[in-house]
Amino acid sequence: MSTLRVVAVIPARAGSKGIPGKNLRTVGGRTLLRRAIESAQRARLVDGVVVSTDGDDIAAEAVAAGARVVRRPPELAGDEASSESALLHTLDALRATGDEPQVLLFLQATSPFIDPADLDDAVARVIGGSADAVFAATPSHAFLWRVDAAGHAVAVNHVASVRPRRQDREPEHRETGAFYALRTDGFRQHQHRFFGRVEIVSVDPSGAIDIDDESDLAQAEAHATHQAQNAQAMHHPLDPHHTATLPEPLDPQWWHLATTNGAP
Repeated sequence: MSTLRVVAVIPARAGSKGIPGKNLRTVGGRTLLRRAIESAQRARLVDGVVVSTDGDDIAAEAVAAGARVVRRPPELAGDEASSESALLHTLDALRATGDEPQVLLFLQATSPFIDPADLDDAVARVIGGSADAVFAATPSHAFLWRVDAAGHAVAVNHVASVRPRRQDREPEHRETGAFYALRTDGFRQHQHRFFGRVEIVSVDPSGAIDIDDESDLAQAEAHATHQAQNAQAMHHPLDPHHTATLPEPLDPQWWHLATTNGAP
């Protein structure tokens, strides 16, 4: 029986039409993949990190960052393949080695500012039994519109003739795609990330950036620079040459499993 209660899985395929090699692009001096791995490693409740990929360079970066690699077959690495299919394939690989977790923590490397404390919050709710699925979202008071078949603007989440003040409106939440904590048996049963009792972890809007194109990368780089400047000013206000150091990645006890005849 597995002793791993929580495993973070990061699907990271090699192909990307919007930004070639997207998962290995850097923000703040670290690849998007490494940023996701290290966020998971720093969460207190995560027992191990696995990267599902079809790419050699991605696999090498994952191993260098201290993650286990599950090789994804070509049929699960195309543009039409769902994240769910990659997650289920990874769970099958973990089950084959006796390491299937109770909680699956699905992270996306395209969200470069995942707070480990938010991951712990999501996982704790699933472990504690208050929720079956918990996902990251950021509050929004935006008035949303869509365009109908005739080209006319139609109000979506409000009555167009009523314009309440922001403080008089309950916020809605925008799914960020950063992470999803899922009860593994429920995910296997439903084969979808939303099932049973679903809850939200409200994350900081300033870091809720999803990388889809070059402009998103530029925005993320600016945010990373701002974060670094704030951290430096807070911890070493009198030393302009100091650079913040990151804690060493965790060394999962089950790492040896990834070095026997390659990844599962």
